[in-house]
Amino acid sequence: MYMFEKPLGMRDTMPSVYKSKKKLRESLQKEISQWGFDFIETPTLEFYETVGVQSAILDQQLFKLLDRQGHTLVLRPDMTAPIARIAASKLYKNQNPLRIAYLANVFRAQQHEGGRPAEFEQMGTELIGDGSTYADAEMIALLVSVLQAAGLKDFSIAIGHIGFADALFKEILGNQERADRLRRYLYEKNYVGYREHVKELPLSSIDKQRLLAFLVLRGGIEKADEALAISEMPEGRAAIAEIKELWSALLDYGVTEYIKLDLNIVSHMSYYTGVLFEVYASQIGFPLGNGGRYDQLLGKFDAPAPATGFGIHLDRLLEALGESEEPVSKHCIIYSSERAKEAIEYAAALRRDGLETVLQHIKGIQNLDDFTKSFKDVSYFIGTRKEGSL
Repeated sequence: MYMFEKPLGMRDTMPSVYKSKKKLRESLQKEISQWGFDFIETPTLEFYETVGVQSAILDQQLFKLLDRQGHTLVLRPDMTAPIARIAASKLYKNQNPLRIAYLANVFRAQQHEGGRPAEFEQMGTELIGDGSTYADAEMIALLVSVLQAAGLKDFSIAIGHIGFADALFKEILGNQERADRLRRYLYEKNYVGYREHVKELPLSSIDKQRLLAFLVLRGGIEKADEALAISEMPEGRAAIAEIKELWSALLDYGVTEYIKLDLNIVSHMSYYTGVLFEVYASQIGFPLGNGGRYDQLLGKFDAPAPATGFGIHLDRLLEALGESEEPVSKHCIIYSSERAKEAIEYAAALRRDGLETVLQHIKGIQNLDDFTKSFKDVSYFIGTRKEGSL
């Protein structure tokens, strides 16, 4: 029954896509390394009680299993929590800023197909130990540089701050449950639902107008001043001051042409504490990546430290770059038994020169014309060798 089926959300990677992803990985890794970040690897399996609980991924999306000692394990659902674990235990020393990068597959169970993968490849960075706005600016500028290195031209990065929405909702709604419901509309990008819900709330017309005005705080840095007009809370005003400082730093990096302000950004990741950002390409409906500040996560591993970072969804980035079939570059050598040694030596010489070379005995070919059309060049070592020929 399941002979050709895959588990829900799992996908196969065909040869042409594999090659494209390999090329993409290499370009991203090179750019991130040039910014001074060191790549690490963490286990595919982690303890549920540590990384699983702290990952902020919904419990029903975790792949769980038991080891022989009866401990509950999870397939890593993200990379930020595992890196926080290893940084807290081994890497973050003497309070010096730590720059870490990763390339890994992560796993999140899906209830319905819906086009969402249950396993996907993610590349990202974490800057641990620097609580300044300049660390956030470095992350965003690096993200721009990485996307440019990948060859992506048409993209934008929306930046927000979790503190502003928290302050505004606390001021007007005064109830965590009511605030969470509004956040859900924002997370789902359901702005029509948000507006309808606000209209039904038992609030004054002024407060309803403030909540509706919040919904349009998207655009240039001038939207920061509009935000100040709808919130008097010190926490909200501090968040806007931080956004303005961040924008100034991004001006120094020369990347503001890719940046827009969006104070509606929220995340299902509960560990975020400050600046948030998401990156979009015009032809893709989902974010290619996201990131932000998470100053409390390392404290859960007994090593309190500020931190910020981002992750890129490689499959979505590949889709944004467009279908680019790799040109056929393989050389094929077809040989018979009489000239096997010659063919093998010739194949070895081509491979030493860096050419992808297939060595195929003619007896294993059912349809010669069909087989050879997928190669750039074909050489034949058939029968007895004639003088001056291969």
